[in-house]
This record gives sequence, C-alpha cells and structure tokens, in this order.
Amino acid sequence: MRAQSSATAATSIAVTAPAAERPGFGAGQAALGVLAFSLTFPATAWGLEGFGPWTLVAVRSVLAALVAGGCLLALRVPLPERRHLPGLAVVAAGVVFGFPLLTTLALQTSTTAHAAVVVGLLPLTTAVCSALRTGHRPARRFWLAALAGAAAVVAFTVGQSGGALTAADGYLFGALLVCAAGYTEGGRLARVMPGWQVIGWALVLCLPLSVPGAVLALSYEPVRLTAHAVTGLLWVAVGSQFLGLVVWYRGMAAIGVPRASQLQLAQPLLTLVWSALLLGEGLTAAAPLTAVAVLVCIAVTQRA
Repeated sequence: MRAQSSATAATSIAVTAPAAERPGFGAGQAALGVLAFSLTFPATAWGLEGFGPWTLVAVRSVLAALVAGGCLLALRVPLPERRHLPGLAVVAAGVVFGFPLLTTLALQTSTTAHAAVVVGLLPLTTAVCSALRTGHRPARRFWLAALAGAAAVVAFTVGQSGGALTAADGYLFGALLVCAAGYTEGGRLARVMPGWQVIGWALVLCLPLSVPGAVLALSYEPVRLTAHAVTGLLWVAVGSQFLGLVVWYRGMAAIGVPRASQLQLAQPLLTLVWSALLLGEGLTAAAPLTAVAVLVCIAVTQRA
C-alpha cells in the first residue's frame, strides 16, 4: 500500500512539475538561443551599413538595457544580492560589451563565414571554462565529441574563407575567451535566479557606461539610416542581446553549461545559411557534410 502511495505521489509530482524540469525543455530553450544567435553576425553586417562599430555596440546595449529594465520594473524584481554582483560583472564584460564589440570590429574586415570560426570554437571553450570554474569533469567521450565537432566546424569555416588569416583574428580570439567566461558565469547564476534576470541586470548595470559611450560614438561616427541598418540594430539589441540570452541562460540552467554549449556547434552552419539568404554569401558543397558531422557530435555530447 505504501509503495502504491509513493508511486502515486511520484506520478503527481511529475505531472505538476514546472516546465523547466520536463525532459527536453532545457535543450529546447538553449536551441532557441542558438537560433537567435545565428542571426547575430548577418544582422551586425546589416547594422554596419549605417552605423560605425562603436555606435552599433553602444546603442544596441542601451536599447537592450531599456527593454530589460522595463521588464524588471514592470515585474517589480528586487535588486540582485551583493554576492551576485561579481558574477553579473563577468556576464556584462563578456556578453554585453566584450563579445559584441570584438566581433563587430572583426566584421569590418572579415566575412561572416570567417567570423563563424569563433562560434565554432565557442562550445569547446565554454565547456573548458565551465569545468575550470565549477570543478565538473565531463566524461572522456564528451570531450572527444566536442573536439571532433569543433574541428569539423573550424575546417569548414576556414575553408569557406579560403584558409586566409586576417588581422580580425585577434579580435575573434579575444571575443571567444570573454564570451566563454560570460556564458559560464551566466549559466551558474541562472541556477539561482531566472535567466532573463541574469542578462537583464547585466545590461542595466552597464548603462552608466553604455549611455555615455553611445553619445560619444554618435558624435564621432557618421550615421546613415537605412532599412538594413535599422533592422540589424534592432535585432542585435532585442533579439540577440536580450531575448536570445534569456532562453539561452534558462537552457543552460536546466541542462548544464557543457551540454548546452555543445548545441552551439550548429550555430556556424545556421549563420552561413542566413548569410547566404540575407547577405548573398556563397556556400560550398561541404555544408551538408559538415552539418551531418556536427549533428552526430551534438548527439554524442548530449548522451555523454
């Protein structure tokens, strides 16, 4: 009788469990984040048609902070605890400022295909940062699959750019490191507060820097308002900088930083598809083969 009662209780808990605890929910949220991020480079390229790099980065941060701040005020969310401020500072430095600025500077002289190398290496770098930060040690099969996926993506994206290395690679390498740190710290914080609040507070905390930065950049860099430029700015501000990170951090909190980070192995290929559709960049026959290899690696890391 007791066993039956326990089974009934367990069933009741499973049925009433919040959506965030259901199988597949976290992976779905992280996948939505990857989809949003895959549009970031093409949208940035559009934004650079009408805005300077410093203006684009500063204004996108201000716009995203206004949206996030409005949500925080409307829902009367209390201020974050003091012990969370260092982590939020890492998120702000890596995700709000560092990665957008460095990749935007790189895209001035680099194609989106070449810049996708950063995204191809980001899952592996994030997994390494997470292991160092949390002390978690994934299985050897996880690391082998992650390395194989990263190698496939790097080979494809470098092949797309003709194998040439440019001055933008310095920016891309720096972006890779700061973004991995921001993702890792954001994923840790998303376990103790909602993911949208993590990126929301990080954006709001940056306002004392982003507002003066936007004013200064607008006074020095010319602005040419076009449909592409405005659309690109709005997407990187609201889609990539806020909404994408909301679901991304929520997904990382549900399934863990290492597993979620490996879903980003598909992001470079999605970026290349968007680049072909939106920017007219060409794709080679290697794309479907690389896509299959990446999906296999993702499946292995998820099972490991």
